[in-house]
Amino acid sequence: MVDSPGMVFRMTEYDVEHMHVVHDGPPQAPPLLLIHGSGASGGSWSPMVPALAGHHHVIRVDLPGCGQSPPAPSYNVPDQAGRVAAVLDDLGVHPVTAVGHSSGGYVATALAEQRPDLVRSLALISSGPSPDALLPQPPLLRVLLAPPFGRLLWLMRSDAMIRSGITATAAGPVDIPDDLVAGVRGIKYRTFRAVLRRNTEYITERSVPERLSALDVPVLVIFGMADPRWNPSSAHQYDALPNMRVELLPGVGHLPLLEAPETTSKLLLGFAATGR
Repeated sequence: MVDSPGMVFRMTEYDVEHMHVVHDGPPQAPPLLLIHGSGASGGSWSPMVPALAGHHHVIRVDLPGCGQSPPAPSYNVPDQAGRVAAVLDDLGVHPVTAVGHSSGGYVATALAEQRPDLVRSLALISSGPSPDALLPQPPLLRVLLAPPFGRLLWLMRSDAMIRSGITATAAGPVDIPDDLVAGVRGIKYRTFRAVLRRNTEYITERSVPERLSALDVPVLVIFGMADPRWNPSSAHQYDALPNMRVELLPGVGHLPLLEAPETTSKLLLGFAATGR
């Protein structure tokens, strides 16, 4: 259906893998795949979609157990990437520019590892490169991750608490889209904890820069210089890789999608067009 002048086309569907998929932009335009991070949903990208959909067929997925997608037997990063690959195969849309925010960057990387035929270029936003880059987490996140109080707090959370939890990883006040709040509300605490464990296992087994070094694909890395989750200087772990471009955003925390959507969109559009 026609959604607005900035969104030429929108369709929501469930594919054979039972993952919630939202399409924006002309279906014949170059495909841009957006993968959200832990404890989030495809609504994370809402502020950027109008700009991106003016040039691309934008495909947003809710990963298993997140947003409107049902839980899955496994939350291992390679397994999640395999489900995303099945979505792309089912849609007949490839190769894509795969974009991942935070741990969504791990799923995008694993997708490129498993199915290089599906990925023409890769963009990682706020994706910590290795476990040693992780900073002491904001107090609210530490409480959420500490049983048994974390589980109780998760069950009792209000929309206002969800917004506070998301904002805790930003460098300053930020507007949280309603569809992101709704998507987070659908995530079970067990799923949230399992996803975090599997993400840590993935980058502990091999760091993201090490994994990327084995891939022949252009990569854009975007990092906020005020990221409270990952040491911003860890972005330089990516510097030495071939076909690599690193962009550091001053005054931006862990959420460039929400804190600096215009700048982040411009970077993605330029990269998707040129691979540089």
